[in-house]
Amino acid sequence: MKRWIAAAVLGLSIAGVAHAAIDTYEFAKEGDRERFRELTKELRCPKCQNQDIADSNAPIAADLRKEIFRMLGEGKDNQQIIDFMVDRYGDFVRYKPALTGKTALLWFGPAGLLLGGVVVIALIVRRRRVERAAGKDTLTDEERKRLDQLLDKNQE
Repeated sequence: MKRWIAAAVLGLSIAGVAHAAIDTYEFAKEGDRERFRELTKELRCPKCQNQDIADSNAPIAADLRKEIFRMLGEGKDNQQIIDFMVDRYGDFVRYKPALTGKTALLWFGPAGLLLGGVVVIALIVRRRRVERAAGKDTLTDEERKRLDQLLDKNQE
């Protein structure tokens, strides 16, 4: 029974790979092939949003791969290709957007939230220490007597 389950899981996983998009491009230079791989890994699929265009099966990702191949054939450098894609699809198309005024919150927001949390915790701890030092946590005379009685009972 375990073998049948393993075979079924293997068959289903292979079926998923069989439907993957396979593009074949002929490059004049091996350097262009490597640039193509870098660019398709660096750019995000506008439809899938969490996949790069190299791994996406969406039709728009296939179109973008063709466009990158065409631009590499025209001799454009990586920055020109990335600029073209950003102009056409916005900063979202890049996995690592450039640091600009628009993306500053994206880059520094998490660190700011973390720092703000640390400051809030420090203020709470400091306030509690000040309250303890001021005597707000001390027992009243009645509470002290009751505590003494309870401790005396436990010792007997």
